[in-house]
Amino acid sequence: MGNFKVEKTKNSRRMMRTKVIAGNWKMNNDINGTIELISGIKSILAGKKIDAKLIVCPPFTSLETAKELLKGSDVGLGAQNMYFEENGAFTGEISAAMLKSVGCEYVILGHSERRTIFGETDELINKKVKKALDSQLKPIFCIGETLEERESGTTFDVIKRQIQAGLSGLSDSDMKAVIIAYEPVWAIGTGKVASPAQAQEVHAFIRSELVKLFGAVSAENTVIQYGGSVKPDNARELLGQPDIDGALVGGACLKAESFVGIAE
Repeated sequence: MGNFKVEKTKNSRRMMRTKVIAGNWKMNNDINGTIELISGIKSILAGKKIDAKLIVCPPFTSLETAKELLKGSDVGLGAQNMYFEENGAFTGEISAAMLKSVGCEYVILGHSERRTIFGETDELINKKVKKALDSQLKPIFCIGETLEERESGTTFDVIKRQIQAGLSGLSDSDMKAVIIAYEPVWAIGTGKVASPAQAQEVHAFIRSELVKLFGAVSAENTVIQYGGSVKPDNARELLGQPDIDGALVGGACLKAESFVGIAE
């Protein structure tokens, strides 16, 4: 794979992108577990100054409890999914308005588990992204290649397709509210981690594609997270790369110490 750099004009000034650490709890933690985990996060954060934005994304059943527990803190609240319709006969689905009503500011969309297990397409994810933005929710838009795609040398083709289709119809203004999460599917929950160089190469490619779609300024200011077996002991090197602006954390976010440790 090649090397990708974002071209900057003489007059462009790089905005310092705040690191964003989001915890995707997946299908874990009932109400009691939610109380325990958020209480632990708040306890560890007390008196600390962390130069990153923290977000927790519990299951739907815990969002109301999480909202109450997070009052007065700087930790943001997100959901793990949503549907693109306002309401109606969509059994088991959750709307953007419902998420807003329980205090959500963010929503994860296009996660590889939604794509692979539940068959979500780029077109469906695009509808969800647009609906989230229309509803003043900030999408954490997930993209990433499988092991087979990486080994066949099609990583960049897959990423390009997912970006172009998933962000189709958005403006550079819309992109101010979008967080992109690059998650190589082969590194999610496997213990395998893309090397810092591998991750940086794809992040730089993502930013180069954003330049083409939305312009250099928008691309430079877009937060691009890395996800895939991120832990406190590998976070510093990964997040130290120039185009990696945070992490979408899975297993390690289920323990308060490791979640806050990644941010630290």
